Amino acid sequence: MSIFIDFHVLQTVPPSCVNRDDTGSPKTAVYGGTVRARVSSQAWKHAMREKFKEIFAEDDLGVRTKFVVEMVEKEMISADPAINADECHQKAVKALELAGLTVKAKKGETEKADALFFMSFKQAKAIAELAKDIDLKAKSADKETVKALKEALKAAPSVDIALFGRMAASDPTLNYDAAAQVAHAISTHTIQNEYDYFTAVDDMQADDNAGAGHLGTVEFNSSTLYRYATVNATELASTLGKENVAETVKKFGQAFIKSMPTGKINTFANNTLPDMVYVTVRSDQPVNLCGAFETPVKKSDAGYTAASEKILLEYAEKVYKQYAAKPEFAWVNDLSGGLSLPELLDELEKAVKSKINGV
Repeated sequence: MSIFIDFHVLQTVPPSCVNRDDTGSPKTAVYGGTVRARVSSQAWKHAMREKFKEIFAEDDLGVRTKFVVEMVEKEMISADPAINADECHQKAVKALELAGLTVKAKKGETEKADALFFMSFKQAKAIAELAKDIDLKAKSADKETVKALKEALKAAPSVDIALFGRMAASDPTLNYDAAAQVAHAISTHTIQNEYDYFTAVDDMQADDNAGAGHLGTVEFNSSTLYRYATVNATELASTLGKENVAETVKKFGQAFIKSMPTGKINTFANNTLPDMVYVTVRSDQPVNLCGAFETPVKKSDAGYTAASEKILLEYAEKVYKQYAAKPEFAWVNDLSGGLSLPELLDELEKAVKSKINGV
């Protein structure tokens, strides 16, 4: 039996272009036969990982990069500042190749991984510690060294690797299944993109009445978004250990709820927080409640938020009655009062701890 924590968020976003497509337009999706605002899961997960840097200690995190050689080099130099730079580089490259990564160099460039790789800072330190003892003159490394390097790259995953997973095409044994899923956010109602025509004055000619130094258009929309994410706490326990699950889930929730992708944010300053948060703990399966908005919420003088919250909670009850069991724990946080967000997250941490430990 697995334990799932579902996060449901309603969030109003003013005129903005949070997540752009290849033409620069705000991303959209057709749902329920009408056009909805959309923010991709990739965009929101990136925003969450940036928020993680404020919430978790650096040693608990990782970096997704092609520059894994540099990561290991920095750790080797940190441990021994007197090390020869060229030797350090060669040992870092050799260690990562022996560990199972494909490291290449284009003409005129230094070596880097052939694809983005998610590495924790703890893994980089462990690889660096082993790399310093590699004999560059030896024709082949001994089996124990290779085994230790592979184990170092697999052990001590960061919380973001455990939550979002890792895929290594060069060596599938380095893969990690994601314990968390994040859905594409969609508006609860139909939207229509709009255009902002703007001009910019050339400051050096402002007094010459010379007109605009630059002009253009920016496409935008505004919406009330339904956002959903889920964490498999049981899967997370198998990766990070039971003792770390409850706190990690709490911090994941904090990051998901309070993060915001930064697309065009300097233009629109769309730094909003949720209007409503609904969190559940389940033992059957995760349940995305986006079906509540398959029929788009109708526009009214009261806006969309209040109607969206009412429709979401009513739909949840119907789903629980007909298809899925009621959550074992559930909390609602909105602007009308009741639990504050910090209080909700504290209650969530307690509930997950009791479930994981079988209390």
